[in-house]
Amino acid sequence: MYVRGVGPRLADILKAKGILLAEDLLYHLPFRYEDRRNPRSLDELKPGEMASVIAEVRGAALLRTKRMPIFEMTVGQGNLAMKCVWFNGSYLQDRFHAGQTVALFGKVEPSRSTRNMKMIQPQFEIVPGPGEDEEARLLEVGRITPVYESLGGSQLASRWQRKVLFRLLEALRGAIPECLPQDMLQRLAMLDRETALNHAHFPPEGTRQIELMEARTPALRRLIFEELFFLELGLELKRRRAHKQVGIAFETSDPVREAIREVLPFHPTAAQKRALGEIVADMREPHPMRRLLQGDVGSGKTIVALQAMLVAIENGYQAAMMAPTEILATQHYLAARKLLSRSSKPYQVVLLTGSLDQDRKRSVRGQIFRGEAQLVIGTHALIEEKVEFARLGLVVVDEQHRFGVLQRFRLMKKPGENGEAGAEPDVLVMTATPIPRTLALTLYGDLDSSVLDELPPGRTPIVTRRLAGERQEEVWEFVRKQVALQRQAYIVYPIIEGAKDDQPELDFSQDEPEKSAAAVTTPAKKARKTSARGKKAALFPVEETPVTTKLDLRSATEMYDQLRTGAFRDLRVGLLHGRLDADDKDVIMRRFQRGEIDVLVSTTVIEVGVDVPNATIMVVDHAERFGLAQLHQLRGRVGRGAAKSYCVLMTGDRVSEQAEERLAAMVRTQNGFELAELDLAMRGPGEFFGTRQAGLPGFRVANLVRDRDLLELAKLEAARFASVPEETVTAEERKRVWAHLRQAWQRRYGLMEAG
Repeated sequence: MYVRGVGPRLADILKAKGILLAEDLLYHLPFRYEDRRNPRSLDELKPGEMASVIAEVRGAALLRTKRMPIFEMTVGQGNLAMKCVWFNGSYLQDRFHAGQTVALFGKVEPSRSTRNMKMIQPQFEIVPGPGEDEEARLLEVGRITPVYESLGGSQLASRWQRKVLFRLLEALRGAIPECLPQDMLQRLAMLDRETALNHAHFPPEGTRQIELMEARTPALRRLIFEELFFLELGLELKRRRAHKQVGIAFETSDPVREAIREVLPFHPTAAQKRALGEIVADMREPHPMRRLLQGDVGSGKTIVALQAMLVAIENGYQAAMMAPTEILATQHYLAARKLLSRSSKPYQVVLLTGSLDQDRKRSVRGQIFRGEAQLVIGTHALIEEKVEFARLGLVVVDEQHRFGVLQRFRLMKKPGENGEAGAEPDVLVMTATPIPRTLALTLYGDLDSSVLDELPPGRTPIVTRRLAGERQEEVWEFVRKQVALQRQAYIVYPIIEGAKDDQPELDFSQDEPEKSAAAVTTPAKKARKTSARGKKAALFPVEETPVTTKLDLRSATEMYDQLRTGAFRDLRVGLLHGRLDADDKDVIMRRFQRGEIDVLVSTTVIEVGVDVPNATIMVVDHAERFGLAQLHQLRGRVGRGAAKSYCVLMTGDRVSEQAEERLAAMVRTQNGFELAELDLAMRGPGEFFGTRQAGLPGFRVANLVRDRDLLELAKLEAARFASVPEETVTAEERKRVWAHLRQAWQRRYGLMEAG
């Protein structure tokens, strides 16, 4: 439909932002609300509070300093005044003039130069005066005012969006179609869709500000539930359809069970037996398995996955494992080759990654096509068109969250010309990262789930300490003492060499920008400085001693050279990183496992795939640069034997507030699921795994951390709706629900399976 105020040029700008339809614009909701019903008087302001102020511009100036231009503006109410400051504020030079009315929102701080208050970097809007723009003034003054993220500079800022959305909602009065059944709305006491959209954009009188900010108004709850309901309904539909598809009914005869027993390096835990039992039960069924296998560090997911792949191989099928990076693919390849070497049968295992030369790729693809390769491990190179399987029976996808939503589907559709007509391979999604339930319901909602919640017997708790990098000599001395006791150590660095940015194996967490050296010293920073001047405690046990001195970013190759000629000159030191080829990595890992290397200097290549019970020390340098999940994975490399193990988290010279929280959590707990929940709360779902997921739905209204209760409710209601049709839901309502679902999944998630 035509939207008043949106011409062809603005439509192109909105299209680039993903807003193609009037509906898309209606679901572009405010990111916050300002209570301008009773804006604060300047004499009411208190330091430290967030406040909205409407005042008159008295004067403004751009100050040129050596460091940056600073824009200062003075606003007033009667005889009262307040200063507003914007750093790097050149863009504001011609924005304000005396006599304008402005709405300001920001944190109130005391002003050193006067007894008045000030705001640093406040949000602002110029309010039209009487007679200037009565429609805009009506939407901005004397009410709770919606504030929107800009859609393209000042032209498409909040004021423009308020006016366009107000006109659009007026034009659609009585014409916005409902997409949920009336019975469901009544049973859940939820608003209809049109009322919810109106109230979400322009809250009615009596709306509580705290409920708006926490997205707990009836309008926002309705829209959040709606979004989550259709996501869960699509996942439920996918799950039900998978159970109706033709799959492979694998047999688990005595020879198959014996083949599995042959390769087991230890007696499996009860959790591993339970998980394998669930997987094998699915594999016996005539429909395709769709299952998620997750567990904490060291719980033995890879062994369980390998046993499942042996079931497929022993039935005459091929098995494929897809990992998101060459590092992980290589680790799985080496681990599988080692475990299968225990068997009396000559299994053929191949590795296919993008970095292989063309001749090698052609050779491997030929082995896969002819069925000579029974177990195929690789990266996304496995889903290239040139790769054809002879008889693919099982697909294992490791760290599925790092793939796009369609990549698993593409590998599933490669059963091979010799496979059963129309039969799809079984799929086992494996993740080494414990996943909070909210993410599991969205990322893997179409899968059945198996959880390894038990560690192998004999695992001892790992002592975790956090130290400043300036105390590294104490750490090296402790490492030497442990080696003297016939123990081994890992020392992990964030980069391979120098301060390079071309090392794709690294998966650092993205913190807020570091503060400059001239930034105001916080109480926490003062406490760290005071602590540093005090007497140093013994290394173990030791209190947290945050960073105080400026240290350069240390790298694996540089520290390897420094340590083997310095602190560890009398020890056997090895170096391992992602740029080594698979054979060299294999040699180094095997030497370390045999005890021929005392100290292994490495990058995160050892995050998975290395099991050395004699290794009792994990030192992570620049630990502030790693995410919680990755730190937990690294810590899980030790503590695999009977001896007491240690994890030392050394930090660099500047540690952000988020990094401080992560490090404190690592010291406090070793529960991977608890850390995963904290990681999700700290970084949000979009950054939970250290990188933005193509496979994670982009929510317009919902927030997985905040809206867990509504997600659980949406899942229950989706399952109820997808079951036998209820008499209280009309055929027309069901038709509208499925039509809305089809549109939502095709447009937003790129999937054509729903509906």
